[in-house]
Amino acid sequence: MKCAAALVLIGIAGLTGIAQTPNPRARDLGIPFDGTPGPLNAITDVRGLEVGVSTIIRGEGALKPGEGPVRTGVTVVFPRGKDSKDPVFAAWFSQNGNGEMTGTTWIDEGGFLEGPVFITNTHSVGVVRDAAIAWSVKQGKTFQPWSLPVVAETWDGGLNDINGFHVKPEHVFAAIENASAGRVPEGNVGGGTGMICYEFKCGTGTASRRLPPQAGGYTVGVLVQANHGRRPELRVAGVPMGQEIPVSASARPGGAEVQEQGSIIIVVATDAPLLPHQLERIARRATMGLARTGATSGNGSGDIFLAFSTANPDDAAAPRDIHVTMLPNSRISAVFSATVEATEEAIINALIGAQTMTGADSRRVEAIPHGRVRELLKKYGR
Repeated sequence: MKCAAALVLIGIAGLTGIAQTPNPRARDLGIPFDGTPGPLNAITDVRGLEVGVSTIIRGEGALKPGEGPVRTGVTVVFPRGKDSKDPVFAAWFSQNGNGEMTGTTWIDEGGFLEGPVFITNTHSVGVVRDAAIAWSVKQGKTFQPWSLPVVAETWDGGLNDINGFHVKPEHVFAAIENASAGRVPEGNVGGGTGMICYEFKCGTGTASRRLPPQAGGYTVGVLVQANHGRRPELRVAGVPMGQEIPVSASARPGGAEVQEQGSIIIVVATDAPLLPHQLERIARRATMGLARTGATSGNGSGDIFLAFSTANPDDAAAPRDIHVTMLPNSRISAVFSATVEATEEAIINALIGAQTMTGADSRRVEAIPHGRVRELLKKYGR
């Protein structure tokens, strides 16, 4: 993809400055997955949830710190929509902690997520956090007199002028303003704009699962910002895609394998009535979906996962004793399976939805070739 010279903001409900046609998704290529997705096969299948993105693409050629090229952005997830300040039960898990997710100590202590989840690049966590507080104060969305926002990151320094600090408060506000239910854009958008996984262009991806009626009929939705893994590790529906599509000699001079320096953030949402200790179990299951795609969570990877439930509304501020609904542990396994399945598909959707990008110092990162994916699925009987 030839990168534009001007700022581009992309909202979930519409695209500005680029083609309006949705990117293909994994199922469009015939990739098989377990489980039954929701109507949108997206995290927004969880009722009431809204997602917004703000994408910054500017400049090309040699890297000039402070000037560009810029390939970055912000993604925001509102558990109950941006008009609500009702907290949700939540928990988090660090598979490998070479990364950051702010606000997690209070989630551990209090058991609630009190606002939206933001995802951006590693060196923009501070400005996104500050802008999130400014927005919540101005809009009266703080649950307590203070705000402890959740902001997570992955590193896009391979394509983006990450030390130029190009994410500004207005980009955070744009992502918030754009947030809505419906289709979630994937690939080179939002915080995922400059991300790379398995040495292919990658970024933002999402998927969902709808449990059968006998398991409660609940929905599990997942959104990922994928920036992890080495090429030989990649597996798609069990097919060793990374070994079949090796990195070209021009992309990796000398042929030496790279050390993993990426990360992945995984957000799991559900309407199943789960309490914080159960949601921690859900967050841990995201690891298994990640592993299905071949990842081994190398030393340089920040693999951090957050899970929340939109059930039990209005319980955080109840003035008296409350009765909460809880799915018994004897019935939670179906939610575990849905989390694993949706996580796997969300990561592959991030790969399939991404487009080839040229960024800082004219580095070009190729998208996974869709035609080759189809050929390999056929070769391996998938």
